[in-house]
Amino acid sequence: MTTLRHQTGRRATAESGALTLGAALMALAGVDFIGYAVIFFVRNFTDSFLELGIGPNEVSVGKSEIEAFSPSLYEYISHLHIAVSGFIAAAGLATAVLAWKGVRQGLLWAYVTAVAVPVLGLAVALPAHYPYGLDTIGHLGLIYLATVIFVVGAAIALKPVLAAQSGSRPPAGS
Repeated sequence: MTTLRHQTGRRATAESGALTLGAALMALAGVDFIGYAVIFFVRNFTDSFLELGIGPNEVSVGKSEIEAFSPSLYEYISHLHIAVSGFIAAAGLATAVLAWKGVRQGLLWAYVTAVAVPVLGLAVALPAHYPYGLDTIGHLGLIYLATVIFVVGAAIALKPVLAAQSGSRPPAGS
């Protein structure tokens, strides 16, 4: 395999820079997803209980009312908060590592997987927010921001990843 050290010229340098920038933005978004999961997890154990950005305008009762109404329902909701936060964090970790280690090297399989992980998660999770009025900017704003960062990074990295596959440019860091 040809290495970047054997390539010269501005095009190889620009593609390498774009690949690194794109992968870094994708990885940053993955870390942002982990941060959101941590917030989600912590709020479960506080008086806030409900997710970030969800308040009395969206849900007419809080932690104490849910617990008083049905302790088992409260425990069920709490377990869902914990489980969902774990899956969000896992998806963020997978995305960050795939981007930083695989995309940055120009590996198409890593790029496709790094894109597929958050797309699948968001495609399943986001639509359920809208019919129930749970689409507040306070609730989804951080996810929207991380998604924009991710999409920008994926767009920047796409061309150099495809170039690495066609043999016109070797993966960075080889």
